Amino acid sequence: MWKLADPTCPAYRYVFAVFQNSLPDGISNDPLENNQSYPKTIPTFLTLFIFGCVYQLVLVWDALRLKNTIQVIGLCMYNVGFLIYAAVQMDQIRDAAVTLARFPHENLWDIIRPYLVAIPCVLALGTVLMSFIAWKLYDEFAWTIYKHISADLRMKRRYLTFQIYIALLKFDFFFFLGFTIQFVVVVVDKRDPEFGLTIAAIPVTILILLMAAVWTRRESKVGMSAIIFLYFAAMAYFIFKLVRMYNGPKVLTYIPVRTPLTTFAVITVILIILTIANAIACTVNFNKGLKPHIAKRKLESEDEKAYMTEMPNLVHGPVPSRMTIE
Repeated sequence: MWKLADPTCPAYRYVFAVFQNSLPDGISNDPLENNQSYPKTIPTFLTLFIFGCVYQLVLVWDALRLKNTIQVIGLCMYNVGFLIYAAVQMDQIRDAAVTLARFPHENLWDIIRPYLVAIPCVLALGTVLMSFIAWKLYDEFAWTIYKHISADLRMKRRYLTFQIYIALLKFDFFFFLGFTIQFVVVVVDKRDPEFGLTIAAIPVTILILLMAAVWTRRESKVGMSAIIFLYFAAMAYFIFKLVRMYNGPKVLTYIPVRTPLTTFAVITVILIILTIANAIACTVNFNKGLKPHIAKRKLESEDEKAYMTEMPNLVHGPVPSRMTIE
């Protein structure tokens, strides 16, 4: 699964290098000059895609480490999102290549087009293979959960809700960061106060996502209420940005990056809605016996890790000490 998670990064690194070498000097920093902004958008898209590949590798490692079935399934959907993003990028890169036609690299589009066509095809094949592996891992991880939760169906449903919520937080981080980076680099003028506010929102968002996971593990209803309120505020922000892209006095500033920004904003809004629903479900499950199962335990030795997983079996009491005869 590690090898399937990152099959297209070399191709995107090549496209990025070719395009970067083709950029002319003296590109304007004024976001209202759309023809000059197009070349600036492509390095942003490609860099974000490469970061997404690296982040996917981290999520694959994390899912296998925690035996998180939901995160494995989410990674397949994440790959589908990459597939859509790669298809959207083709039009954006073609438009940027047209603006560069008057510069020395007149055949830029002919050089990079085969790679851009191949990338979605490779992603589609990788997604199919990842889905098959995810199906196999689902059976393996389901047995691990069964060994520690036993046959308590209600507890299994509560733990499943918790897994979905934690996985959603990890995907929320990437799509929020992706939207923000594109918005800051391409759309917002550095002299605009909105630039500083958007930059400041990045660490604040990371803190909110971290505290969301902490308060869920600690079963803090007050903390979760505050987090759910912030989720609604974030959803209102992204809906506002979606409307602003197509209506209002700043429509022209969004044109070079409107398609990918719309894609990221729509996906982020959907993820926030799912996150709110699961946050409410997790809050309802507080004080019903799930907390001991998700509490982290420090294992005394590496040998003990071979017999333990992330969830201790507390249904039938503590595990007795193992005895050896020498």
